[in-house]
Amino acid sequence: MHAAPAEDQRTARRVPEALDAAQQLERWPDFRADLERIRFSPYFSRLSAVTQVISQTGAGMAIHNRLTHSLKVAAVARAIAVGLSAEGGRTGELLDSLGGCHPVVVQAAACAHDVGHPPFGHLGEQALDRLAREHFGLAEGFEGNAQSFRILTRLDEYDRDGAGLNLTAAVRSAVLKYPWIRAEGIGRPGGPETPRGLSPDPGGGGARKFAVYTLDLHSMHEARAAYPSISQHQQTVECSVMDTADDIAYSLHDLDDFYRAGLLNQTAISAEFGAWKEARGELCAAAEAELRRSARTPGHSLELLWRQLQRKDPWIADAEAFLHAVERVSEGVVEGLLMSPFDGSREAERALATFTAGWINHLQSSVELHAEPHIRSGHVSLNQQAWHEVAVLKFLHQRFILGRADLTVYQRGQARLIERLVLGFSAWLEDEDDARRAPRRLLDLVELAAEDMLALRKESPELLDAADEPTLMRKAQGRGIIDYVASLTDAQATSLDGLLAGTSERLWDAGQGL
Repeated sequence: MHAAPAEDQRTARRVPEALDAAQQLERWPDFRADLERIRFSPYFSRLSAVTQVISQTGAGMAIHNRLTHSLKVAAVARAIAVGLSAEGGRTGELLDSLGGCHPVVVQAAACAHDVGHPPFGHLGEQALDRLAREHFGLAEGFEGNAQSFRILTRLDEYDRDGAGLNLTAAVRSAVLKYPWIRAEGIGRPGGPETPRGLSPDPGGGGARKFAVYTLDLHSMHEARAAYPSISQHQQTVECSVMDTADDIAYSLHDLDDFYRAGLLNQTAISAEFGAWKEARGELCAAAEAELRRSARTPGHSLELLWRQLQRKDPWIADAEAFLHAVERVSEGVVEGLLMSPFDGSREAERALATFTAGWINHLQSSVELHAEPHIRSGHVSLNQQAWHEVAVLKFLHQRFILGRADLTVYQRGQARLIERLVLGFSAWLEDEDDARRAPRRLLDLVELAAEDMLALRKESPELLDAADEPTLMRKAQGRGIIDYVASLTDAQATSLDGLLAGTSERLWDAGQGL
């Protein structure tokens, strides 16, 4: 076991702060300063107007957005970190040997983990990824986690040019859920021994998930140098706490939204769970192709979920644990919460709050600390039973919400809007007579991307897939446009789309701050 990193390594910033003795005494502790820098960032503020799963405008009600989700992840993550830190003894020694688990670091990472998400949720992410690859030839495309890291370390500004928010190594490392670049996924088998997220994208473009673009790889190496005890593709302890908290929050808060909106049909969900439990033997013997053809038949989708868990994570997937998870979720959700439709009453609010708090407390207390975790897990993770329960909770909205035709139509329209913006800005910047009148921030981001690509060509040319300068500048323009569009709120994207199409009559207020 390697020695734990010294505290000054964890608190090291990209650019040392020049403070006199009086300022040093007045300054808040380093990690608290990081948390406040993130919370005061405009990239963090914009999350209040960015879709989580379904937009507030589309749902016509108050539901979770990326900001409220991030704040709740921070609360869950802090509770887990405080619990681990309070244990002392062998747990405390193990935490110290792995680099520490500071509650404020996990709070900061949780607040920052979604700042890179573009307008309109995951559909916006997919649209930007496709456009980055196909239109601009950017092999790395777009990835929300990598965008978050780029914002924190490069695009956002605190007080020093080129250092982003100038965060400590601890916080920068804690947001690296997938500590590799996209190209590391190329050629990997994608089997159960592959780190979670490193398996190749079905499109053949590299890793399915990654946390850093090659342009920002130096900053990742800088931050990770403070953690010699953490293996190359493993999260830091603080990052694994944040990641676990994200899973917990996602599995419950989206359920909260869909219950409030009356979108969870108790009869359909009850039929799914009941049919699977009654016909387990027959379903187990069924061919997977047949199950997929008849996935809407009650019980078939739940059986497909079990097979997916077993195939991807045989190291933890267990038939009995899955059955107990189905029974627990069925009792708590299907025969519990959903038996009384949400009517907005105080009684309904209390019932929902009690249900959510009970599950969060249960899952928070189900975490484990591992000295040598499985390659597809983290140093901090849910225990086997809770892991299955979260999978079944997520199944509820994946099966009964995300596949709805009405939601799909709405999201396809949003994806087309993103495409119009990217192509519209691309055409604008290629117009030599009018490019100078493009939004100033867009021009700044293109210039920044060009600066980064030229620096990378000088320092690590093997990481670039373009050698000649014209091609490099074309890619830089694409990265700058993608950075710009990804930083918009849902409303800003919609307003800009109207302006570029010439259909908006709100000239001055629609484009403010863009």
